[in-house]
Amino acid sequence: MNNISSLDRIELMQTFIRIVESGSLSAAATQLGTTQPTISRRLQALEQRLGLKLIMRTTHALKLTDDGERCYAQARQLVATWHALEDDLTGASDDPIGTLRVRAPHAFGQDQLIEPLIDYLHRYPRLNVEWTLNDRTPDFISENIDCAIQVGAPSDASIVAVLLAEVPRFVVAAPSLLAAHPPVEEVSQLTNLPWLALTSFYRNEIALQRISDGQPLNLAIAPRLASDSLYAVRKAAIAGMGAAVVSSWVVQEDLAKGDLIQLLPEWQAPPLPVWLTYPWASYYPARLQKFFAMIREVMPKLAGAQPPTR
Repeated sequence: MNNISSLDRIELMQTFIRIVESGSLSAAATQLGTTQPTISRRLQALEQRLGLKLIMRTTHALKLTDDGERCYAQARQLVATWHALEDDLTGASDDPIGTLRVRAPHAFGQDQLIEPLIDYLHRYPRLNVEWTLNDRTPDFISENIDCAIQVGAPSDASIVAVLLAEVPRFVVAAPSLLAAHPPVEEVSQLTNLPWLALTSFYRNEIALQRISDGQPLNLAIAPRLASDSLYAVRKAAIAGMGAAVVSSWVVQEDLAKGDLIQLLPEWQAPPLPVWLTYPWASYYPARLQKFFAMIREVMPKLAGAQPPTR
């Protein structure tokens, strides 16, 4: 709304929370789809209603006053309670509404997860999803992300982390590459091949384990091509540029067609854990609860994934 006086207290509180959590008026404006002057006027309106100074603004940062600290803590609880009441009274617990903001890995997010996501949107027509693909760990609060699907162990102990599935990883190479080198019959002979590195997970060394007994083995490699893109590494492998360790799901069709060959199947890289992560809150709206349930159900069933072994 443009008319600040017509904004109710809940909306002003929500704006205040977004200012604090995003770290600036401009970031809050971007996340709320409005302008910085509007955000500034909303903050002034809230401060006038409360008769308190909530934020001290300098040229480089925002700093909460003592009253602002108390207001922020109370506002978060108040808004959570309001959302719970709103969901209950409007039936959103059965038919979620609003916008869900999810961060997912590039490869998984544009491939394996799109079909379940579309099914989810069809099921709940009043729901919108912002589906951001990025392999780095999100800053949930400042980036206004509701939840994330992460490959690899989460590093932030303060967030909620739910292990969803594991993704097996194979050593693969193209027939053209193998034809140009002596046969690889022992695991130590892998180092005789040219290599590709997927820098998100390995660079100058590959870690393998024997399937039969879990025996670990590390081998040094000197990659001819290093990339943070799973798809780039896959294409380079198919072209015969080098051997690679890749997630099984991305090369299933290539293996079936013979464009790639799995080397020494008894030795594989440790599977990658896939986690659902999100910040702790006293209340999760229905759109989040339903998404949590959906992703926990479908992830272990995706092609190339398996239920967690731990």
